Amino acid sequence: MMQHELGITHESIVQEANKYWNATASLQGAQFSNAQRRFGPPNLKMMFVCGQCWRNGQLSEADKNKKYCTAKARHTWAKDKRVVLVSSHERKKWTTVRPRPTKKPIPSQFEICMHVTAGKKCQYIGNCTFAHSVEERDLWTYMKENNIPDMDQLYEQWLQSQKPGWGEEMSNNSFRENGKQIHMPTDYAEEVAGNHCWLCGKNCNSEKQWQQHITSEKHKERVFNSEDDQNCWQYRFPTGTFKVCERFLKGTCTEDDSCKLAHGEQELKEWMERREFLLMKLAKARKDHLIAPNDNDFGKYSFLLKDIK
Repeated sequence: MMQHELGITHESIVQEANKYWNATASLQGAQFSNAQRRFGPPNLKMMFVCGQCWRNGQLSEADKNKKYCTAKARHTWAKDKRVVLVSSHERKKWTTVRPRPTKKPIPSQFEICMHVTAGKKCQYIGNCTFAHSVEERDLWTYMKENNIPDMDQLYEQWLQSQKPGWGEEMSNNSFRENGKQIHMPTDYAEEVAGNHCWLCGKNCNSEKQWQQHITSEKHKERVFNSEDDQNCWQYRFPTGTFKVCERFLKGTCTEDDSCKLAHGEQELKEWMERREFLLMKLAKARKDHLIAPNDNDFGKYSFLLKDIK
């Protein structure tokens, strides 16, 4: 964008970047070492509380011996009775985070449940493997990137982070002697570097190879379909004809699953929700440049682009 809008060369961009880096590197290093590095995602505050008290709307942490909670009831401080709460800068409200899904392979990135995105309560019966809040997604991502498999390990590492000197030790490990930062796994947001596809985990060495990758059927299938998606849906995949089958309502439809129309209002409702969900995935892929701008061929997903009444 800089090259296009300002008409400057790659070399000029690098020179300006180097000037900026040299002017700010020492300042950033000083700021980082002065501010204690917090445990967990940088945008979240975290605390562990008594689950029994939390159900009653009370925030009770552990006593100094980690045997009971600090409430008058003095509930036992056991791993199955504590919960982790997080609060983001955007929503200054404590939110419960469920255990990270253990399903393997672990997805390349966690997505938010479509029901929650639509402002509804999750309808999935069982343990929904989609995050139920932005905060939950961020903490799951942090756990994945730092190889923290479960809430017990998260708690143990969080306890370590409360000890004096932890932040100083971490900041010393995070910087080289010249003050330049060594990037930790948590320093990376969703990477959409020029020739790296975070969706497939593939690196491409040239623009031609990249174009071949993002136009491949396998890649485009991944754009719309992750292994966890099937847990969200009860009915057939949408056919692109968003209308209830009148023959089905009369009990005379003989096409069963091959019928192009929805078999009932509930299936039609889910088809509409599913279409919105897929459109969100497509928009995300286009934003991250994982779909060529002029590519509208998505196989069975091409119905998304049709103007269907």
